[in-house]
Amino acid sequence: MISITTTELNAVMAAFLWPLFRILALIASAPILGNPSVPVRVKAGLAVLITVLVAPAIEDPIPQIDPFSGMGLMILIQQIIIGVAIGFVMRIVFVAVEMAGEIIGLQMGLAFAIFFDPQSSGQVALVGRFLGIIASLAFLAIDGHLLMIALIAQSFNTLPIGADGITAPTFRLLADWGGEIFKSGLQLALPVLTALLITNLALGILTRAAPQLNIFAVGFPLTLSIGFLMLALSIIFYAPILETLILEGFEFMSSIVNVSSIDIP
Repeated sequence: MISITTTELNAVMAAFLWPLFRILALIASAPILGNPSVPVRVKAGLAVLITVLVAPAIEDPIPQIDPFSGMGLMILIQQIIIGVAIGFVMRIVFVAVEMAGEIIGLQMGLAFAIFFDPQSSGQVALVGRFLGIIASLAFLAIDGHLLMIALIAQSFNTLPIGADGITAPTFRLLADWGGEIFKSGLQLALPVLTALLITNLALGILTRAAPQLNIFAVGFPLTLSIGFLMLALSIIFYAPILETLILEGFEFMSSIVNVSSIDIP
């Protein structure tokens, strides 16, 4: 008769439970994989499948601690924080792209055109939703979802499961990374903003030269047309910029979990 002690059962549960929560936190917070339109059962099933494949390859020994003890719960929280931090970095990239669309839409006069975005579970401007779709396609084109899974698998060897997790300097780096929302968003929107600025200056001069001109009847269609034209002309240059931004996000994610290198196509 096979007998299993409580200590052995806790060890088996810990070897599976703690990696599962790190991977589950990544899937819940990462773009594409964490999309609210993806059923929860699919996310949970994917996390379980990845854990079953990754757990046996973990080199460092799992702490022999009861998962339901105080220390075990602390380790569990640490794994959730690590997974959320990794997914948060790439989420910032997508928010920066959507912010560029928000700025462009505001200057074009499309601030009223708002759609529900399942990615962020909120209201997003039309242009922001369009650029977000392009960013998602670029992310999938370079196998970003597979790179995130590979990164989380390597993190178990560089950031072992234990009471020690992400340090305070790393949290400060994450806060600084949030500045990418404004910097990258403005850089992506700059070509269209420049054209719209010149258009608005021309409309201002035209209004002074011909005061009888109805600027509201002429200005809105003109700025809308110029905005769409510049967006169409500059869209072909967005792909390499988005790829660079996504790869910078992966490099930052690697630095968080102390992964020296990751195979990036």
